[in-house]
Amino acid sequence: MTLGKTKEMTLGVMGGGQLGRMFVHAAQRMGYFTAVLDPDAESPAGRVSHHHIQTAYTDPAGLAQLAQLCAAVTTEFENVPAQALAQLAGSRAVSPSADAVAIAQDRSREKAHFVACGVPCAPFALIETAEQLANISDDLLPGILKTARMGYDGKGQMRVATRAELATAWNGLSQVACVLEKMLPLQQEVSVIVARGADGTCVHLPVQRNLHRDGILAVTEVYEGNMPAALAERAVAAAKSIAEGLRYVGVLCVEFFVLDESASAAQGLGGLVVNEMAPRPHNSGHYSMEACDVSQFELQVRTLAQLPLTQPRQHSPAIMLNLLGDIWNKGGRLPIQGGDTHAEKTPAGKLESDPHLTTPPWDRILALPGAHLHLYGKASASKGRKMGHLTVTGATVAQVRATALEAARLLGIAAF
Repeated sequence: MTLGKTKEMTLGVMGGGQLGRMFVHAAQRMGYFTAVLDPDAESPAGRVSHHHIQTAYTDPAGLAQLAQLCAAVTTEFENVPAQALAQLAGSRAVSPSADAVAIAQDRSREKAHFVACGVPCAPFALIETAEQLANISDDLLPGILKTARMGYDGKGQMRVATRAELATAWNGLSQVACVLEKMLPLQQEVSVIVARGADGTCVHLPVQRNLHRDGILAVTEVYEGNMPAALAERAVAAAKSIAEGLRYVGVLCVEFFVLDESASAAQGLGGLVVNEMAPRPHNSGHYSMEACDVSQFELQVRTLAQLPLTQPRQHSPAIMLNLLGDIWNKGGRLPIQGGDTHAEKTPAGKLESDPHLTTPPWDRILALPGAHLHLYGKASASKGRKMGHLTVTGATVAQVRATALEAARLLGIAAF
């Protein structure tokens, strides 16, 4: 899809969240028009896109309008209905494909794909019936019971130590299809973001080291030496194998567990197991907008528009802090970015519409060297809701870490 032509070229995205918003910004910077399909009138991506189709994801008229507007369509979240992508693919280029997204939406199919690609994962079993529940091997306990579908940010997951707890947990999840994974001794969590083009070219961002709290990504650290080189190479090779096996086109994030190999439960797994994949850009890759010469969102644009893919180069160590609604205290209505305010800010930094809602000290954050603030334009803050992120870059790892820790202190985020 040639750049620089006078004829309007529009790229579409299913989903209007913050990932869609950052895709829209990247596409617009490269000269493309954009269209977002999302039912929310105040969706972060819809507010900044040239076109916002405000319909349900499966609405035939909305999908037809998106197809009419766009030369190609992508998605910004994994739970977009795969059948909607399949409908769009009947007349437009769609990446990732509906088949790839459908596999990522189902933990049992996802794990089967990992096994087929020769990538180790935690020992697991599928539970769809009472008979399968009764036949679970004792070796899988203690474990984590996860719903096979619609789980993210720790949702739909329960730790179980005994058969009785497993049965109670499955009943508590309404006996939907689940996967039981054996709990393993973890040292750390890492992720790899790859971008694969229609021609088979595959590039990757540096391996990211991640810290999760309450099932939600809290901190990502990316710099040379943040994990052993041999382990990083294995993670990249595994992620590329997973993408190749799907004949994937687009940006794919693969998350891994690094194991404590001294523990008996980790024996035979090679120190690295895959956890899950996300068929889209990922929270852990946000640092790439400031720390790399090609960001994950530019890679998404390039794969969708069938532009050349070049291997990204990281030019600065980086630490990313996820900014959740918790730091606005109790939450409430926020002023919308772009001049649409629902409340006036007082000198004390409060919002008159909610006396319990405190604006974080952005002036002090932005006074820190190498601090890059991204706010997503969401209308309300609530516990656990992703409101923005802060990336810190600098000349040295020590400098970046010191600045990131100071930012965390100012924002009331626990040290790491």
